[in-house]
Amino acid sequence: MASNQRVAIVTGSSSGIGREIALILARNEFTTYATMRNIEKSLELKSITDKEKIPLRFVQLDVTEDNSVNSAIQTIHNEVGRIDVLVNNAGYVLTGAFEDISIEEIKAQYETNVFGLVRTTKAVLPMMRKQKTGLIVNISSGIGRFGIPTASAYVSTKFAIEGLSESMSYELEPCGIRTIIIEPGVIKTNFLNSMKLAKKSQDPSSRYKQLMKGVESGMNKMIENGSSPEFVAKIVFDTVSNENPKLRYLAGDDVEQIMEVKKKMSDEDFHNMMKQM
Repeated sequence: MASNQRVAIVTGSSSGIGREIALILARNEFTTYATMRNIEKSLELKSITDKEKIPLRFVQLDVTEDNSVNSAIQTIHNEVGRIDVLVNNAGYVLTGAFEDISIEEIKAQYETNVFGLVRTTKAVLPMMRKQKTGLIVNISSGIGRFGIPTASAYVSTKFAIEGLSESMSYELEPCGIRTIIIEPGVIKTNFLNSMKLAKKSQDPSSRYKQLMKGVESGMNKMIENGSSPEFVAKIVFDTVSNENPKLRYLAGDDVEQIMEVKKKMSDEDFHNMMKQM
């Protein structure tokens, strides 16, 4: 590795946004570690790496396991001696009306989306502080800024990431470490296929069955006009290449439009608009 080459770690890199972030960073000369829970899912990325001769490497990392996180981060540091960028992307969507979601399902959602991010960040911070430089990029969501029905567990994890990231930024900036929040809108991925549906929501007798159908129909229409994973990856690359990045970046025309409208409305008016949508 060249002495001036930056090192990036991307969690949840097997597909979707994480896959594209790992590729764009490696294609732009970041020594990039694509990490994932199931390393067997790296085969397609490995073939691209071999074909394009890009500095993309692969490490197994399960964000829900302390030992897995600490071992992976230490392995990476031992190999290259530094970590410049951590992109916390690993996560999944749990859907279902709040009353239909069990405590266990909510805990599992937080274990990946929130505590997974906490584990990886804590693992890299001592190294970044020693370097006196680093970037923590947290992939949140546009719905980390406003709620939607049938996704209360998922939305609340993104609200948690927003608050955690903003609070950390004050503490870490004096150490030379910047915190960045990326807020994608609806993305054209296998979003609906990869969602986890709360067990009780699958019961035909659920009182929220019609609401679930309505939201799913609306989401299908939004996905047709959604942004690509490559679009979000480009924003991440531009951000980590910026010498003075902002705290927050919206990523998608849909979420930009909604946030612009939200600025001009009272909470009550925005709430009523969302109900109609």
